[in-house]
Order: sequence, then C-alpha cells, then structure tokens
Amino acid sequence: MFSKACEYGIKAAIFIATQSYEGKRVSPKAISEEIDSPQAFTAKILQALVRNDLVTSVKGAYGGFEIDRNQLSSIKLSQVVNAIDGDSIYKGCGLGLHKCDANHPCSVHDKFVDIRAGLKDMLENTSLEELALNIKSGDAFLKV
Repeated sequence: MFSKACEYGIKAAIFIATQSYEGKRVSPKAISEEIDSPQAFTAKILQALVRNDLVTSVKGAYGGFEIDRNQLSSIKLSQVVNAIDGDSIYKGCGLGLHKCDANHPCSVHDKFVDIRAGLKDMLENTSLEELALNIKSGDAFLKV
C-alpha cells in the first residue's frame, strides 16, 4: 500500500518522536539502524521530512533530528505520508491500472473506494504523539 520510502519515513518519524518525547536528538545513523534502512536512503527520506517542516535538523556536535515536543500531537500520519508519497495513495487504482475511475472501474474499484476512505480517516486522525506513546509503553513496536 505504501512505498518502501514511505514505510521508512513513517518508522523514522515515529522513532524521532519517541526520542523527542524524552528531549533527545537522534543521529541519521541511529535512525537508519532503528528502522533497518540503508543510510543514504534514510538521509533522503529525512530530507523530505525536514523540507515539509515535520522534523527539525540540528547541525553540530550535539545535533541530530528532533520534533518539537509541543508539535507531536498536531503532526498527523497523513502529513508524513504526503511528504514522502504525496496523495497518490488516495487516488491510485487498487489493481494498479493506469485508467480506473467510476466511469471505467476495475473489478475492485467500488470496494477499494471504502478502503481508501478508511485509510484516509486513520491517517488524518492518528498523531505522532499517539504512536510514540504506544512505542514507549510497549504496546507497539517498530522492529521485531
């Protein structure tokens, strides 16, 4: 459903949020290791998150990536997805056809409309704070 870059972007944002919740900055290497992503690929993903004002990059000896703790509740998962994949997840065909709409539907078009609507609702109503707290409490995990 999400691109690999988007999956890594979501994981990176959640990891940075968990560390930011404790007032810590995270190095690109630590993020890469935590989300099991190649460092160069992780760097590109982090750049997209910074460009979209979701994550802050601090240079220097005590630098790294962070999210203002006061913003954790207002940053929604949909913003992370949009920063990496754009809004194509809400528009693409469930079977990957180039031309699929209500006038010329694929065989799963009508069912996929409901799935997309549910996904959009979940992404727009889930904050990084909620996900970070689930990780911190042990109710959820970023890696096995």
